[in-house]
Amino acid sequence: MKKFIYISLIACLTVSSSCKKFLDQVPNDRLTLEETFTNRATAEKFLANVYNNVPDEFGQRNPGGSKNAGLWTGGSDEADFVWGFVQSNAMNIGSWDANTGFVGDFWKNYYRGIRSASFFMANVDKVSNDMSPELKVQYKAEARALRAMFYFYIMRLYGPVILLGETVTPPDAPADQIQLPRNSFDECVDYVTSELDKAALDLPVLPVNDDNYGRITKGVALAFKAQTQLLAASPLYNGNTDLANLKNKDGKQLVSQSVDLNKWKKAADTYKAFINQFAPGTYSLFKKNDAAGNYDPYLSCRDLFLNDWNSEVIFARVQTSIRSRQYELTPYHNGKNSDSKGSGGLAATQNQVDAFFTANGRSINDAQSGYVNSGFASTATKYTKAGIYNPWVNREPRFYVNITFNGSTWLNTANGEIITELYNTGNSGKATGGGDYSTTGYIVRKAMGLGKWGVDNRTNILYRLGNVYLDYAEALNEAEPGNGDVLKYLNLIRERAGIPQYGTGSLDFPAGQAEMREAIRKERRVELAFENVRYFDTRRWKIAEQTDNGPIYGLNITSDLPAFLNVVPFETRVFTKKHYLWPIPANDVNVDKELIQNPGW
Repeated sequence: MKKFIYISLIACLTVSSSCKKFLDQVPNDRLTLEETFTNRATAEKFLANVYNNVPDEFGQRNPGGSKNAGLWTGGSDEADFVWGFVQSNAMNIGSWDANTGFVGDFWKNYYRGIRSASFFMANVDKVSNDMSPELKVQYKAEARALRAMFYFYIMRLYGPVILLGETVTPPDAPADQIQLPRNSFDECVDYVTSELDKAALDLPVLPVNDDNYGRITKGVALAFKAQTQLLAASPLYNGNTDLANLKNKDGKQLVSQSVDLNKWKKAADTYKAFINQFAPGTYSLFKKNDAAGNYDPYLSCRDLFLNDWNSEVIFARVQTSIRSRQYELTPYHNGKNSDSKGSGGLAATQNQVDAFFTANGRSINDAQSGYVNSGFASTATKYTKAGIYNPWVNREPRFYVNITFNGSTWLNTANGEIITELYNTGNSGKATGGGDYSTTGYIVRKAMGLGKWGVDNRTNILYRLGNVYLDYAEALNEAEPGNGDVLKYLNLIRERAGIPQYGTGSLDFPAGQAEMREAIRKERRVELAFENVRYFDTRRWKIAEQTDNGPIYGLNITSDLPAFLNVVPFETRVFTKKHYLWPIPANDVNVDKELIQNPGW
């Protein structure tokens, strides 16, 4: 009996007009799997469908689903969505389990992607002579890398998973065909990293032309290898005795119970090799000058997310939910032009606001930071007007890139200057917006464009060189505390951000491994804010029981000024030990008799 597969392309591999051309080639009907691999065009559509499993992280109002959008922004201590239907809100109060929809979506989608990648690799050689042998080798490498990346994505959620290896299972095969136990986490890491090494051998360093942006390159494969090793070295999986009882039915231990510092060294070595090979030649930190030709840290940190395929981007997804994300980032702005009137529904927490440094590069609780926690500024600064609340004045440039606060000037000035008012009866306050308002009195701003919010043509950066530098600094500090590269790469991030580097002026070096670890974690929280990193950092560091459990803070949004400025808890969140690992979907545990559930679920 012939199996049928629908050939569709949701995530095309090109951009702008090229994307449209690629989409135009999609068949209107369904093809048998045999027919799919008779010619280049339909085989490429199959590979494009494998790519479709790359997550669309701008679509987090509807996590899971067909786009693998996460819950990482609203589900961390960075932010909060106003709408009750957003599933990160349920996660935040502990109202989710092994039967929850998104829990099953990620598991199902990524395993379907894994099976599809294997199927493609096993069948692409059947394509007739309109595909060159060299292109077949490259496409196999892309599929191999994608398969390994999908394993990485599920490992960071569920922990040790089932490795299917080279078993070729049709993408639409019933789930009950798989009766396998989980592999140990170390086995998963070894497999994923070796697969990425194999793929990297046959991948180009850069896209062969502009129509191929978004495809897997050598740099993408090796960057994911490094991330996998960083995850393996982290406390969640490196000697975590809380998972001592996570064993298969035959007693096989799935998470190592002894700390292995060599795992940090492996990760550090891989990051260093990546930097030596690719930076600053292939990739470099994005920097931009102002109109007068002077370096501008604000423009550099802002436009990094607005200029597609700039020098810092290692991996990004095309065809994203940027329109819905920008609707969330644009305040309600009652009475203003529709191009500047959104919802403001993605709120930044006070916890995250307070994490940003002051202009002199210090934390706000540092006695030398110059932070003023009350009153209003009598004069204007480079980033703020006179009359702005002092806690938001004289902060570092990244604060103004990331946060919309009461009194901010809106980015889109095409229809005149708009001042955002977030107090209760302000133009974007709770009383004014009805169901569209910020739950904290702050709105996430990062990656917001400068024009109308209703656009559909910008990519979503999933990994960039700034991540690499901070990942490397973290791994190296654990493997070789005191190594000069730790401070070097931490300071490169601070230099681009326009704040003093450690060891310059009056800003002392972090003294010792523990202080350096804290400095690196603070820098990650600021530099990578709202980029789907914080959620996973707090979990792999095993600190989410402190950061994501208990009261989360914002401003008093039910009041006007000045009471609006009072910091109050807006939600009590729930995070217990069992939440470090997601539950395996209940249906899969019921079907696969060898598959054991994660602890506590």
